[in-house]
Amino acid sequence: MRGNLEAKLDILASKGVAILDPRQVYLDETVGLHRISADAILYPGTRLIGSGTFVGPGAKIGIEGPAVLENTVIGANAEVASGYLKDSVMLRDARVGSNAHIRVGTLLEEEASTGHAVGLKHTVLMSFVTLGSLINFCDGLISGGRSRKEHTEVGSGFIHFNYTPRGRTGDKATPSLIGDVPHGAFLRQPRIFLGGLSGIVGPQKVGFGSFTLAGQVIRREVPPNRIVGEAARSIDKDFHALNQFPTRVLKLNLAYIGQLAALQAWYRHVRLARIPTSSQYEGLRIVTQAGVDLLSVSIDERVQRLRQFLDERGLATPQLPSTAPPCPLRIEPSTPYVDHVDWVSRLPDTEVQLGVSWLRAIVEQYDRNTH
Repeated sequence: MRGNLEAKLDILASKGVAILDPRQVYLDETVGLHRISADAILYPGTRLIGSGTFVGPGAKIGIEGPAVLENTVIGANAEVASGYLKDSVMLRDARVGSNAHIRVGTLLEEEASTGHAVGLKHTVLMSFVTLGSLINFCDGLISGGRSRKEHTEVGSGFIHFNYTPRGRTGDKATPSLIGDVPHGAFLRQPRIFLGGLSGIVGPQKVGFGSFTLAGQVIRREVPPNRIVGEAARSIDKDFHALNQFPTRVLKLNLAYIGQLAALQAWYRHVRLARIPTSSQYEGLRIVTQAGVDLLSVSIDERVQRLRQFLDERGLATPQLPSTAPPCPLRIEPSTPYVDHVDWVSRLPDTEVQLGVSWLRAIVEQYDRNTH
């Protein structure tokens, strides 16, 4: 088996993959060599597992220590310092710091990044979003900001509380929305800052341009363009196993599923539709399609969690939309391909408004299920 691995590593090296120490790099039998791109760099301690794993050109894996990628898709020039990534997607120039624990359903868009010791699951960081270190943020979507310099940021030591003990076994119908998709996708909204050594109790919402103070637990919606500091609570009262106010939880969950559906439509009808079909852009198509597939997994997860929440309370799960409004933007593949962020940044205001209205219409289809 070792000889077979050495032969595979030799093939990768011959096509331009930099393997700094072949004695400390492992590929399992299902990894396709054609899915490891030339100019990728595999540092000592890299382990690649699963037929779904893809490493784009210029990507750096294991810069600061051992790194395991299991059925994970890494875009061009993205970086994994160290840690474990499974069933996740990182787009161009995204980065995760050392000791990362990145689980199923996590998507990092262009130049999104994390510091060290960050745990993510079923979480979307849209372009440029930055997380500090020592963070656990599961079941959320974060957007906001216009560039790498002007980006949404979550301070170090932040926790998204994505579990409630109410009910017979508790529930995770708790996704939180920081910013949104319809506006956030166009990279024209003010940044959001969530202060460190803090937490937010899901399901929750935070608007664009808002700033929350460090050292608090956020338990209410934060409107746009606000500075918010929550005083510590003192509570001593009877505990009721079931949530007495399921309407709000239902509304926030449906709205969140609508946001994921809007983002998936954006990937299908804009991001993918812009990429030429020529072999030159095959890697970009693989990474973008992986984003589409990941969002399907995330939508299914949120629907399942909502159904569990409603079933326990004897409530029916609303019928979810099966179709979406057609994209009004004129999208065609262009050669040479214009980077997605550059293309979005150059869109005229009239096109932006059309796109925002389209994505909002998708979200509103889900919101109407609460009325």
